[in-house]
Amino acid sequence: MAGVPPIEDRFWFDKIAARLGPMYWAPGTSRVMAFTKGTEQEVDFLVEALALSPRMRVLDVGCGPGRHALALARRGYDVVGVDHSAEFVRLARDAAAADGLTVAFEQLDVRDLDRPGEFDATICLCQGGFGLLGGRDEAAVFGRIAATLRPGGAIAVSAFSAAFAVRHLEAGEEYDPATGVLHEVASVRGADGTEAPFDLWTTCFTARELELLARGAGLDAIEVHGVSPGAYARRAPTLDHHELLLLARQFQESGSDL
Repeated sequence: MAGVPPIEDRFWFDKIAARLGPMYWAPGTSRVMAFTKGTEQEVDFLVEALALSPRMRVLDVGCGPGRHALALARRGYDVVGVDHSAEFVRLARDAAAADGLTVAFEQLDVRDLDRPGEFDATICLCQGGFGLLGGRDEAAVFGRIAATLRPGGAIAVSAFSAAFAVRHLEAGEEYDPATGVLHEVASVRGADGTEAPFDLWTTCFTARELELLARGAGLDAIEVHGVSPGAYARRAPTLDHHELLLLARQFQESGSDL
């Protein structure tokens, strides 16, 4: 089927992560990709939106080299980050050690995530661990992510917008309406400065789909907003927002609002 990565290549993004290495995110250097420069704004927004308090336990799913996890740890949160890329986990651990931060970074396939009721908040941002699964495993993985929350715990999940993908489809890109997967070939620059082509498969969603996933997972106080990297805010999605940001909370008897 067009746009869906072959089953034998289910970890296709690991090859990109290995090539990017520190080029993905190296704060304090010139090797910072543009979309990572908004990390602090994104974390500031999430701290307020999820009503986080210091020492709360937070899980970062698809943490990459740890930019959000480390920013949260600096603010006093007890953070665990998981990612399937061995290179990204290594970089995250090195960054934590260099900054004297205590963050547990673990290599894990998100399809195997099994940490029920352990966290006060869980985040899954920038398509990490959720939007790179080929259009078939997302619902089950979302359930696993939601299950990590304690009663009353909050969640933030971002996803690429299907409306934006279709409206702004570029030459050479393919969008598969059966799975919502956008396929493109991107040139990726490695640490040695050379570039090489890589296939990218990104699962896209509508705001309604995210809301239904959240309701199906037993979440409450559901909001879906239109956002862009480094510009997180509470605002209605439009056709020109790159991403959607789902905010929700695990139901509890007394009820709660985000």
